[in-house]
Amino acid sequence: MVPSEDGASFYYVDSEQPGILRVEKSGLNEELVYKFEGTGLIFLPLLAFPSGKDLLAGGFRGAEPYVRLNRISLASHEAFDLGEISCDPNNFVFDWAEPGKSILLSRTVDGLTNIWRYSLQDRSLTQITFGPGPDYSPMSDHGGKGIYYVNGKSSGFLTAYHVRSKESTDIVSENASKPAISPDGKRVMYITSVAPEITELWVSDIDGGGKVKIAIGIALDTEGWAADNFHLSFSENGASTGPRSYIVGADGTGLLQLPPIRDMRIVGEAVWSQDQKSIYISGLGKTVREWEIWKWNMDSMNAEKFVDKCGYVTDADPNGKYLLGAQVFGEKTGVYEVSVSDKKCILLLPGVVTYATYFAHDGKSFLYAVISHGEVTIYRQPWKDGRLIGASQVALKVPFAFPVYYLNGNAYDFTRDLSAIVYARPRRSCRPLSSEPEISRSPALAA
Repeated sequence: MVPSEDGASFYYVDSEQPGILRVEKSGLNEELVYKFEGTGLIFLPLLAFPSGKDLLAGGFRGAEPYVRLNRISLASHEAFDLGEISCDPNNFVFDWAEPGKSILLSRTVDGLTNIWRYSLQDRSLTQITFGPGPDYSPMSDHGGKGIYYVNGKSSGFLTAYHVRSKESTDIVSENASKPAISPDGKRVMYITSVAPEITELWVSDIDGGGKVKIAIGIALDTEGWAADNFHLSFSENGASTGPRSYIVGADGTGLLQLPPIRDMRIVGEAVWSQDQKSIYISGLGKTVREWEIWKWNMDSMNAEKFVDKCGYVTDADPNGKYLLGAQVFGEKTGVYEVSVSDKKCILLLPGVVTYATYFAHDGKSFLYAVISHGEVTIYRQPWKDGRLIGASQVALKVPFAFPVYYLNGNAYDFTRDLSAIVYARPRRSCRPLSSEPEISRSPALAA
């Protein structure tokens, strides 16, 4: 959300429609400011112009580290192009350098992330901070003497909590997220962030041993495991040619790129069929903001659209008759199932906000985690042949909290028998003498 210049309203994006909206601070009188459907970009409000007549908005294409700047007229609802620039894909934070004329942003050039100034008039770029960085989240000093910004390298842990012994093991002591546990609960794949634009895919035993680096790329993402607990799929969403999906063995062998899906800008979760002859992929189209589910046939290597607007899928029942998934935002939030035979989308648990949903090994129930008021509860929902049997039951009260999302992906996963939970523990570490982010003031802007 971005406040208006006079503070009487704010601008925001709605997950249910492709546009920027304005609403009074009371929540009343919502109006559409700009409709970006058909542009191939997702627009976000960035800053209100000091005149109060225009809005600075940024158009983004998937996870690509570029932003297309536009000045949107609040009167005509037209967008005027102000140029495209590269920026840090994990830090889309902007502020006015000179209100209405130039902006501050974080950019990565030659592997170094610093603060830059961009002129909206002549479209020139000027570097403001120097050194190893990373520098991000710029904020102008109201007195015009300089800028404030955060300097520090992200770090953290990926930790496995063993429920029965109540012991925790750090799988990796670095910035890691997007864990995906194998069906037998013995392995986990995850993503590490090694540089502002570079990520790595790893596979490890769930106790942290036997680590294997599988791939390195831009905006890598874990997808899903096959039933054999050896083959897995992952994607690269930062590719300039569009998202790409791969199949590989847990030891790094047998890498195979799947044929691309036309008009898809982000590839998300993947579910393998029990016979491993098909893979169901969830993704977002270039012009559609709701999840689509596609089916890859491994024999022919052809992809077909399976179902529209049914969230993303994370598991299939043991008989292969139903897919299970969720939608985490908007009016359609809840847990869904998809009938494989008739491709029908069925809402099972409306309003439930959860990321991962898994069938129990016997196929008679499914599990999902809910995080609320600093507590994590994993519920078991009895289920049979596509129908709910009674109400959800508490399966496990986790004695600590963990984040749902981190680094643009899921921050946790759990085994189907609830014997272990793998979760990210992010933190910020900056200079050796401090464990907190350092806020710096640079005189370079005034100079």
